[in-house]
Amino acid sequence: MRQADPTAHLTPARHQEAMARRLDAARQALASLEKRPGVMVLSSPENRRYLTGFTGSSGAAIFTSAKAIFVTDFRYLDQAASECPGWEIVRQGPLMVDTVAEVLGQLGEERVGFERELATFAWYEDLATRLKGFEFVPVGPIVERIREVKEDAEIALIRQAAAITDQALGDVVSLLRPGMPEREIALEIEYRMRKIGADDAAFPTIVASGARSALPHGRASEKLLASGDFVTIDTGAKFGGYCSDLTRTFALSPISEEQEKVYALVSEAQEKSLAAVKPGKTGKEVDAVSRDIIGAAGHADHYGHGLGHSLGLAVHETPRLSPTSDRVLEAGNVVTVEPGVYVTGWGGVRIEDLVVVRPEGCEVLSKFPKKLMVL
Repeated sequence: MRQADPTAHLTPARHQEAMARRLDAARQALASLEKRPGVMVLSSPENRRYLTGFTGSSGAAIFTSAKAIFVTDFRYLDQAASECPGWEIVRQGPLMVDTVAEVLGQLGEERVGFERELATFAWYEDLATRLKGFEFVPVGPIVERIREVKEDAEIALIRQAAAITDQALGDVVSLLRPGMPEREIALEIEYRMRKIGADDAAFPTIVASGARSALPHGRASEKLLASGDFVTIDTGAKFGGYCSDLTRTFALSPISEEQEKVYALVSEAQEKSLAAVKPGKTGKEVDAVSRDIIGAAGHADHYGHGLGHSLGLAVHETPRLSPTSDRVLEAGNVVTVEPGVYVTGWGGVRIEDLVVVRPEGCEVLSKFPKKLMVL
């Protein structure tokens, strides 16, 4: 049964206020650019949804300092009118690009901004072909930066997605046994998440066992679980459009002393990294906590990814916790903390929690137990 929507308290008026606040922030960010476009076009699903509230699959958001226009096709006209307060809804013609070009031509702003990192070259080329004499300006992640600090309603949705993920994984753990295919585990988790109330899986569930657990992103395969295996499961639900992310590593008995030692090492690195997450810390400073611990134990070469990433409407957002991130954490960021050790031919361990950065530290949303479960 679908659980209660934690944003049900948001009245249409409060929803409209939230959308207006986000649009104002995007306009201010656009106006601050050195080479400021007079109009911005958003086509990526996450940025489009964040600014307009539109949950459908087809549309383009166009805004200036004074106008906000949303283009969508016949299927979504009523939906857009309901979900996109403050936006003028324009019906798409046979081709989306033709209608967007027509709208841009009518606005009288000949310097057009587009999403540098998210728009396709084909989208840019098609618009430029139709709008001769217009200047197209690649704009960096201005909306993505606004999305980094989550509102309370967004955190409520992520919290619910995390709770669904915890419950689904808990329901499936008792089924793990030698002879069970990895793929069956992944399917079972995703089925249970949907049954509990998820919109969908946030990403394809990772299940990697035995030597395959040394693959950080090992897709679930037809490999059968075997006695003595580590089993790493990385999964997440999507609820109200927002993602969660959770990793736990289990073991099928009998396990070796070395397996217990590596699990304890990753557990220590994860707990101390959680304690380091707080406003004012850079991503590289938090990452260094886990990297120093794992490196001191002789596994520096077996930990090749960053400590974590942000998430929200997308499963991978910024800021990141990595050796190269100078970004400073702020209250309201939602990040994963997921150190790991991966030894080719032997196996690996990853433990991941989802946390909200708070003024005094962080709040852990993942509630699934972290003590090594030997099944």
